[in-house]
Amino acid sequence: MHPSTESGAAVRQATARVIRAGAALTLAAALTLASSASAGAVAADSDHDHPATAPPAFLPEPTGDRPVGTTVLHLVDEEREDVWAGGPRELMVTLWYPARADVGRPAPYMTEAESAATVEGLGLDLPADTLHRIRTNARSGVPPAFLRDGGFPLVVLSPGAGLSRTQMSALAEELASHGFVAAGVDHAHEAAPVEFPDRLVTECTGCRSGEWALGAVNRAEDVSFLLDRLTGSDPAWRWSRVIDADRVGMVGHSWGGTATAETLRAEERVDAGINLDGPYYAPAVDEGVDKPLALIENDQGNRWHGVDQMWPRLSGWRQWIRLEGSGHSSGTDRGVLMEQLGLTGALTPEQWSAQFGDIPVGRGLDLVRAYGVAFFDHHLRGGEQPLLDDPEGVHPELVVIGP
Repeated sequence: MHPSTESGAAVRQATARVIRAGAALTLAAALTLASSASAGAVAADSDHDHPATAPPAFLPEPTGDRPVGTTVLHLVDEEREDVWAGGPRELMVTLWYPARADVGRPAPYMTEAESAATVEGLGLDLPADTLHRIRTNARSGVPPAFLRDGGFPLVVLSPGAGLSRTQMSALAEELASHGFVAAGVDHAHEAAPVEFPDRLVTECTGCRSGEWALGAVNRAEDVSFLLDRLTGSDPAWRWSRVIDADRVGMVGHSWGGTATAETLRAEERVDAGINLDGPYYAPAVDEGVDKPLALIENDQGNRWHGVDQMWPRLSGWRQWIRLEGSGHSSGTDRGVLMEQLGLTGALTPEQWSAQFGDIPVGRGLDLVRAYGVAFFDHHLRGGEQPLLDDPEGVHPELVVIGP
């Protein structure tokens, strides 16, 4: 993590340590998930001596009153070269949205190819499709709910370095159940493993570069392209008409939080954002942001690079929250899934605290989901939200550092 007094080289080294820890945690989470299917049972392969049943691992149910649908898009920007690998810039995007009815099969947690790559990479003695069997609360391909009040606001989700959009599924489902369209973006070569229609990308090339500021600018350009494809004259999604292009927000974790601030600075169509425990870099930290921006930081005594410099340069609505007892990844799915399967011991106590703190992991995720819904309801729909007026009064763990 990034104390503000660190030199540039030290900042890069510290960020790399966080990313390596996150990658290790991703593997541990995959090991956790691999021991279960979301239906609560995994049939043993004839060549494997595995129990026929395993503890179920589910994402927490959304609290909104709308069923959730989901679909996946592959987007190619022929006008922009990929800064990490050359060739046209590509994105894999999952949309979660209010559905017309709660019908159909739950969507898998990841694709079969992504599951197989994870199982092979870990050397697990498990069926290759084990992680594919992890289900969510969203239904694949179902029609969206009928339009109300001109459409549903859009919230873009940007994951941390080396992590995929899958890791933010619980937050995305929660937003969708409350009447938002959520778009989780896998920024090519900044997440792994990610399956594209013609190949599987298993390395985070951008992570190895250490070019975090460049990556944030790159992600902001990804978001601009995504908005063009979702709300432009030739939309990539058949039901894009349900999106209200005039009400757009963004939330990002870690590197995705960095990208959220940069996107608010650079993209006029994005109106408000939440940074889930990420640093700030130029140009955003130099120029500031004049739109609503919230920071939810960890409670492990680690403050990210640029946070103190950025605060006085926020001229719009702003809120700085320390989630009491939290770790760096408390706003993601992983801790909940690991705990459900009794594999918290896959990490050392120090690793667990760094990632999830000492707050119950379900509570930490619930607080991030509650804050996210309140924030975007207020800033994109004009809703009255006591949680934003007095976070600690509603949830004592949401400690206000700066109003």
